[in-house]
Amino acid sequence: MRGLSAEISSCRACPRLVAWREEVAATRRASFSDQEYWGRPVPGFGDLRARIVVVGLAPAAHGANRTGRIFTGDRSGDWLFASMYRCGLANQPVSVSRDDGLRLRGVWVCSAVRCAPPANRPTPSERDRCFPFLVREVGLLPSARVFVALGRFAYDAACRLLGVARRPAFGHGVELAVPGGGSLVCSYHPSQQNTFTGRLTEGMLDSVLARAAELAGGG
Repeated sequence: MRGLSAEISSCRACPRLVAWREEVAATRRASFSDQEYWGRPVPGFGDLRARIVVVGLAPAAHGANRTGRIFTGDRSGDWLFASMYRCGLANQPVSVSRDDGLRLRGVWVCSAVRCAPPANRPTPSERDRCFPFLVREVGLLPSARVFVALGRFAYDAACRLLGVARRPAFGHGVELAVPGGGSLVCSYHPSQQNTFTGRLTEGMLDSVLARAAELAGGG
């Protein structure tokens, strides 16, 4: 996994994404002006024995693009890792930096696209160029059997990854069996757009992750 992570973090295949992630890293947000941004693609993170794989959309411009670890240092990650902690899948409820001591238990977290995209919207070509990284990363997780898709974009990527040809429409709590065994469970993305409006509550996210742990046989 280390070699693949290094390959991911050095990728420059998408000019638009390279320009954006590096511009954000150079200009920085005022509240993080004293920090050095990662400013590169972000590999997955977690337990190499993972039975659960959580797939998100892409790194946040001032979250993982700053910290270098997926879902780390932004509000979405605050929600995700706090929920994992409540469900027994993480050793602590907060994630602020790559060296903050966070450890995941039976879970691997990654994203469909590895660079922060402008307006959180990758193009189809950027999505397709990044897809092989997802395939290869999951291929290095031999125990993975349950996938959690955070949002519609991740759901599409996960279905493609798992060879799901006929699938129900995306929705929170949607669950389906995947070819060859295993399961895919859907959740609304823990973005501020969903959490601030109440579309996604802590209980709703906990329910999806607890169900994933149940399907995985306890994580």
